Amino acid sequence: MVSLWRLIGMATKTISYRKTGRFSNLILDYLNEDKRLESFYSLFPTPENLYKQARLKLDNYAIDTRNVLCDVIAEQYEDISISVEVENNLKALKSNHTVTITTGHQLCLMTGPLFFIYKIVSAIKMCHHLSEKYPDIHFVPVYWMATEDHDFEEIRSFVFQDKKIQWDDQAGGAVGRMTLAHLQSTLDLFERDLGENTRSKNLKKIIQDSYRSATYLADATRIFVNALFSSYGLIIIDGDNSRLKQLFTPYLKTELTLGPCQRNVRIQNELLQKKYDNSFKPQVTPRDINLFYLDAKGRYRIEKKEGYYVLDGHPKTFTKDSVLEELNNYPERFSPNVLLRPLYQEVVLPNICYIGGGGELSYWFQLKLFFDDQKVLFPALALRNSALLMNAKISKKALDLNLKGEELFLKKSELINRKVKEISDISLDLSFLKKRLEEQFDYLDALVQKTEASFAGAVAAQKAKQFKGITHLEKRLLKAQKRKLNDHVNRIETLYESLFPNNTLQERQLNFTDFYMETGADFIPLLIKSFEPFQYRFNLIEY
Repeated sequence: MVSLWRLIGMATKTISYRKTGRFSNLILDYLNEDKRLESFYSLFPTPENLYKQARLKLDNYAIDTRNVLCDVIAEQYEDISISVEVENNLKALKSNHTVTITTGHQLCLMTGPLFFIYKIVSAIKMCHHLSEKYPDIHFVPVYWMATEDHDFEEIRSFVFQDKKIQWDDQAGGAVGRMTLAHLQSTLDLFERDLGENTRSKNLKKIIQDSYRSATYLADATRIFVNALFSSYGLIIIDGDNSRLKQLFTPYLKTELTLGPCQRNVRIQNELLQKKYDNSFKPQVTPRDINLFYLDAKGRYRIEKKEGYYVLDGHPKTFTKDSVLEELNNYPERFSPNVLLRPLYQEVVLPNICYIGGGGELSYWFQLKLFFDDQKVLFPALALRNSALLMNAKISKKALDLNLKGEELFLKKSELINRKVKEISDISLDLSFLKKRLEEQFDYLDALVQKTEASFAGAVAAQKAKQFKGITHLEKRLLKAQKRKLNDHVNRIETLYESLFPNNTLQERQLNFTDFYMETGADFIPLLIKSFEPFQYRFNLIEY
């Protein structure tokens, strides 16, 4: 079958993020290296800049921190069968010539939306590129599991074959600590839909080893993601760990007693509005204390009231001395929120670059001043890869409809209107009439100026009425042609909705399992081959 991309001259299979119409001005300006944003990040993520960042990090990363990190990761991998590639990267992490490229995400059931996979692939591909270019440094891809998040609603479901698969349970605190007993009936229904072919059996084996064998969601997620990416040496880290929190204790103490996060983030927000865009709206609002308290029953926001530390929704209170004693004895009970977690990651990891989506990078742009205040090296920020996936059947439909690559990203109504006008056997463009009207009213305007200027208002009103009438006729003609070409319109709508479910990017709605059932073990290698993390363009992938 002839490739759509080849026929429309898109050998690179990419388009600019701006032409997709799906990314914020902040992200587009960042990718364009807009000078107004320069003071809100460190180095733009080019290979050369990341090498510089690596040298800076290695000079500022303590050997004691590295030793603790390696010990903790080794413990977390104790009960997991690891690949040679993972084993090599675990060994490499012990060396003072090794840095990490990190991405993070919630523990979404079956990995949740496709962009979960895209993030990790982006980190892997970036490490591969840098390792080839700079062999004197070892670059290790890391997935930081957001095990301490407590928004169960965001992780409990995924979409498979247009059906929402949902885990019915009640969350109570950090999701990584959730047990999986009530998940099994949901998995039964999902596996029934998978069928019994070779690909489904492979997927069921991964599910059996992870969600059906582990006790807690954090362990299941680690096993599942490891099964998908171990051959690429991905290292998976759970930050919900006492020894890692001990490394971060000085910063936790500072946050509890002085609240530097809120102060610095507020200043940076104001600077973003002043130096970048006065309409800038912060992605995250800082709190007086950007920490939660964890126990077996929940995750509670820590607040300071009348000299005491109180827990929102919990009867326990602390004095300053008792909360610091609690921190020293049980650091694992203190959980960073979304603004403090980036600092935690960068303190415990030899990290040089964080890879995230547009929303994530938006709140990282709020943090540079805070990092500087805490004397922690701010990482480079890279936008994860994005893609539109299209199998040969859908590609053929697009080709038959004469849909070109960039046209696919138009709004649905705009796309339909454009294609109806293209294939219509009559001209729906009445601009020539408007041009003639413009000439006629120019004559009338000149005439009015020579006779009675008070008629100008009446002429202008008549002109507006005539133009409005022609525009109305254009809309009616277009509507009539849509009815006449109803089959063509329906085919465009069906194709569009398959590529942009719920009128949003495919990667935000669909789960990787739909594509795995078509491609099997070739799916992730396809992404690895297609993504170019330093290109910063949107991928169009035909498979």
